[in-house]
Amino acid sequence: MLGVSGGIAAYKSADLVRRLKDQGAQVKVVMTGGAQTFVTPLTFQALSGEPVHTDLLDADAEAAMGHIELARWADLLLIAPASADLLARMATGMANDLLSTVVLATSAPVAVAPAMNQQMWAHAATQDNIAQLAGRGVQVWGPAAGSQACGEVGLGRMLEPMELVERVMAQFAEKILAGKRVVITAGPTREAIDPVRYLSNHSSGKMGFALAEAAAQAGADVVLVSGPVSLPTPVGCLRVDVDSAEEMKAAVMSAVADSDVFIACAAVADYRAEKIADQKIKKKTDTLTLNLIKNPDILAEVSALSKRPYCVGFAAETEQVLTHAEDKLTRKKLDMIFANDVSRSDIGFGCENNAITALIRRGNGVEQQDLPAQPKRTLARALIQLIAKEYTPHHG
Repeated sequence: MLGVSGGIAAYKSADLVRRLKDQGAQVKVVMTGGAQTFVTPLTFQALSGEPVHTDLLDADAEAAMGHIELARWADLLLIAPASADLLARMATGMANDLLSTVVLATSAPVAVAPAMNQQMWAHAATQDNIAQLAGRGVQVWGPAAGSQACGEVGLGRMLEPMELVERVMAQFAEKILAGKRVVITAGPTREAIDPVRYLSNHSSGKMGFALAEAAAQAGADVVLVSGPVSLPTPVGCLRVDVDSAEEMKAAVMSAVADSDVFIACAAVADYRAEKIADQKIKKKTDTLTLNLIKNPDILAEVSALSKRPYCVGFAAETEQVLTHAEDKLTRKKLDMIFANDVSRSDIGFGCENNAITALIRRGNGVEQQDLPAQPKRTLARALIQLIAKEYTPHHG
């Protein structure tokens, strides 16, 4: 259930409903009177597909006991935005509108995403109220820092919808990797040619970041080694940023020694310039010859360790996808590999969706499992479930 209180950040809650629905959640919305001055109930009804609840004393709602029915229905109550006024009323146990009454009546976990002016957030009264609520088990998600609608800058912004979605999904994720340490690589690498140019590829990092998010939600201790991408760090992950393949190798080898699972999702450049020019190369001739040398094969080196983790690779191919993937599985002695066809415009680099064929080593044979095209976040959870099911420790 989503509670929406008064504040300009209420407009973000409409996007939050849509994104929660995309994750398969059923969302019912409860709005305060103040919230309705910013966004209409009809907007939330259209996005959620459910009636929006606004009145405490509604004779048509479950024989005038709608707040009790709503409180029983919810698996999680998230209030976003949570205004200073609502937090104060929650702290004192008031029940003078539908949302505050549902807060008292529910046995479900309650989370608040504060949103207010930075001075209001910093005020001792607000901090006391937050401390009281946290002491009662209310989860406080945020706020974030940044520019505000009033023109001031500081703590007080509501967390962005996707971060709230991540936190909601984490509440319900089965902790199938609890106690496990997972190292994941993501994104491209950049191999410098001169101070302003580099060799790279089209990897966006979205699949690797989705896997890191899903692994963290599954209870794992996640180290995410990322090439240069413009993506926020998933909640609960330790992120290490690198540029080149050599830098990625160093970061991986530092992190993987005591890991249980290694997932090589990054699109590591196969070659790099033999010599990096000290100054920008000038355009003086019609052709330019670059001598390239092979980059380290990070996945193969991890797989060859005497005490290695469970090794999962990716095969992003444009033709003979399964043939190339199975060769990579066998040649690098991997436990599992995920093959995907990046020549397809609907699931290639940068797309929101992906489709995977998993190849799992079974003794001298290989088992194949197909996962159809779906949002990368949804697919990532399925892949993590598969890895957790198949995982067996290696001891040399």
